[in-house]
Amino acid sequence: MNHPHLLLLHGALGSSAQFAAWLPQLEERYTVSCLDFEGHGKAARPERPFRLEHFVENVFAFLDTHDIAQTRVFGHSMGGFVACLAALEQPQRFLHISTLGTKFRWDTSTAAREVPKLDPDTIARKVPQLAAALAQRHGDDWQTVVRRSAELLQHLGEVGEFRDAALARIRTPMRILVGERDNMVSVAETRAAAICLPQAECRVLPDTPHPIEQVALASLAI
Repeated sequence: MNHPHLLLLHGALGSSAQFAAWLPQLEERYTVSCLDFEGHGKAARPERPFRLEHFVENVFAFLDTHDIAQTRVFGHSMGGFVACLAALEQPQRFLHISTLGTKFRWDTSTAAREVPKLDPDTIARKVPQLAAALAQRHGDDWQTVVRRSAELLQHLGEVGEFRDAALARIRTPMRILVGERDNMVSVAETRAAAICLPQAECRVLPDTPHPIEQVALASLAI
């Protein structure tokens, strides 16, 4: 039996390893693939900065390398943003996109609030358990991943957000999910973005925070 293909995309500071616990259940219904965006996890470390358009390139390179003509996608946080950008470029390749905790609207004030949280020295000193998790996820250069992620968020704040007109051009069927306890993206802004998407449904997951490790797979209805 040929299962439909499902591509899992991680968020900022994340890696494909975060989806490992989900694979046994998902593989009952899908042919599942995960990838590490460049500079993350086990992926190559190019010199260029982290940019969403580079991660979109990673997605298409992965699909082309593995001869995947069409796929469904689940993207956590930044991974959902990347999936939407990819669907704008090559809509015929995406059958359905689910996003969770994706922040579609960025500005300088948002970046000013989020960037200071991504200081590797502060993380190592004040949140050692997170530092240990990042080291396990990305290796000895985890601090570089954090610094480049901070620079990416700063860049997003400067260049702006997904404009309503851009969202309206995404014709792929979508499920836009947000956790009730997500401290990164609000329910209100998620609903506002979903309204602009022609074929999207929006669902709020009760008692669910932002970190993917604390999300129940069953609640996503992937």
